[in-house]
Amino acid sequence: MLRYLSAGESHGKAILAILEGMPAGLKVEVARINQELRRRQSGFGRGKRMEMEKDRVEILSGLKAAKTLGSPIALLIKNKDFKIEQLPKVNSPRPGHADLAGALKYGFTDIRNVLERASARSTVATVAIGAVCKIFLDEFRIKISSRVLTVGGETKRRAMQKKIKEAILKKDTVGGIFEVVAKGVPCGLGSYVHPDRRLDSRLAKEIIAIPGIKAIEIGLGFGYAKSFGSEVHDEIFYNKTKGYFRKTNNAGGIEGGVSNGEDIIIRACMKPISTLLNPLKSVNILSKKPHPASVERSDICVVEAAGVIAESCLAFCIAEAILEKFGADTLSEIKHAYQFYLQRIKK
Repeated sequence: MLRYLSAGESHGKAILAILEGMPAGLKVEVARINQELRRRQSGFGRGKRMEMEKDRVEILSGLKAAKTLGSPIALLIKNKDFKIEQLPKVNSPRPGHADLAGALKYGFTDIRNVLERASARSTVATVAIGAVCKIFLDEFRIKISSRVLTVGGETKRRAMQKKIKEAILKKDTVGGIFEVVAKGVPCGLGSYVHPDRRLDSRLAKEIIAIPGIKAIEIGLGFGYAKSFGSEVHDEIFYNKTKGYFRKTNNAGGIEGGVSNGEDIIIRACMKPISTLLNPLKSVNILSKKPHPASVERSDICVVEAAGVIAESCLAFCIAEAILEKFGADTLSEIKHAYQFYLQRIKK
């Protein structure tokens, strides 16, 4: 079983991630993880903290001579901006954030107790874990990528940047839609036998958990709602060279909770960041009187970064599904079983 746990606050000492279940024998390059961490910090519209934090990973356990041992892998990313005890209290919740709900849930009078963990800073752990999973998927020639489709309703890159600049001038924020794709995924990952084993339900769970994601679709998604079945279902073909194949991929690579051998395609909507430099109306939770929402250092647009984080979510889910189906203690054993399976389903 592949599973992970993360810990840490936005302005705490560090973000820590533990990945358990990775087999022995996988070569892990720290530079590759750091490359993914840099990608997470990129994108037009990111805030000043991205200039301050130069995220670098330190692997504390699970490796010897740069190869996995089969034991839990501990990943540490230190926060340069470590000042959680010095930061002022926050009493006016931001609309759209976890501030008010979290404070009421735990009985906090200082909303900082909520926002320090609810912050998207925690996704640095997601990306570090996803980077290790991507290294694992390389062994099976599975590649994952993402791209921005829209920002503020605009689809052209120059128009997207103009929209972000407009938000900056208005002291506002803007969201958009990104697409993440996995190529080379074999048929047969996931299961139709129970809801929590469906590959699409696992992916939906991981991606919707990214802070700020409000909607996702797989393949044609909402497009199914306006079409006849004869227009949208992917017809099946076969030849001796390819085996089974499709000429279309409206299903987005998943049918009945199982990968069907086509590219897995997911799109997700990232809402505008909740922190506005020109804050919305709110209420002071101590006095109960009207007060502008709190202002924290934040980004203007993170759609591109959200796509990178979603890549990591997709990588984790596919790695988990591969280990579930071909699981063994060593990478070589898993690859042997994987190749045998590919030969069987091609016949």
